Amino acid sequence: MAENEESLTRVYTIRLGKAWGTPQYRRTDRVLNMIKEFAKKHMKTDKIKIEQDLNRYIWRKGKTNPPRTVRVRMIREDDVVIVSSFTEPRIAEETKDQGSEISKAKDLE
Repeated sequence: MAENEESLTRVYTIRLGKAWGTPQYRRTDRVLNMIKEFAKKHMKTDKIKIEQDLNRYIWRKGKTNPPRTVRVRMIREDDVVIVSSFTEPRIAEETKDQGSEISKAKDLE
């Protein structure tokens, strides 16, 4: 592997609807396996680690009701891939909120 490829970061949206073809009591287990399979395919390595926050997000509704889609960030360092949850920065909403605060200040004057 080249020196500039030591750390590779990508963001994916994974569709998990096929997990509903498995029995209810295995759905969340199947979702975790699907995420690991997806990471193996796209990051081309067998060593996959799922971060605790993503794991809790998937398990939050229990064993029978996992999410249908999940947005993840995959980071490959050496031959280990770390899969974590991804939340987009909300820059547009922050600027919108700041604009409304300015207009409220002008109204008060």
